Amino acid sequence: MQTKTRMNVYFDPDLLKKVEALALRRNISKSAVIEAAVASFLSADASERLEAVFARRMDRIGRQIEGMDEDLAILGETLSLFIRFWLTVTPPLPDSAQASARAKGTERFDGFLQTLGRKLATGDRFLKDLSRDIDSRRNGAGDTE
Repeated sequence: MQTKTRMNVYFDPDLLKKVEALALRRNISKSAVIEAAVASFLSADASERLEAVFARRMDRIGRQIEGMDEDLAILGETLSLFIRFWLTVTPPLPDSAQASARAKGTERFDGFLQTLGRKLATGDRFLKDLSRDIDSRRNGAGDTE
């Protein structure tokens, strides 16, 4: 028969509720839950398991950041090309056309904001649209050749 030594410990009330809930779900004593948790914590392989979990998470986060870096680079290039094109092809307006151009610009910008709001609300993103457009053009171009 194995002898166990009694030990009194103090827990935060929320933590104790979690221990009690787990003991009820597993139909074991609170002592058994706490003993297993302490044994796992003190186990030599526990730190290795924890390190492996962190390594997997860090790898996943690293891949996500790489994807965001690529998306950001695409957006930066897109914006810079658009600005360059716009500055190159847009002629200066005479003073008499400034007011109507400003009104038209405000109208277009309001439309832009509404479209942007709809896209953000639906989760549809520019880069997804762009990749779909490119794929459909490639498939379309491949069919005509």
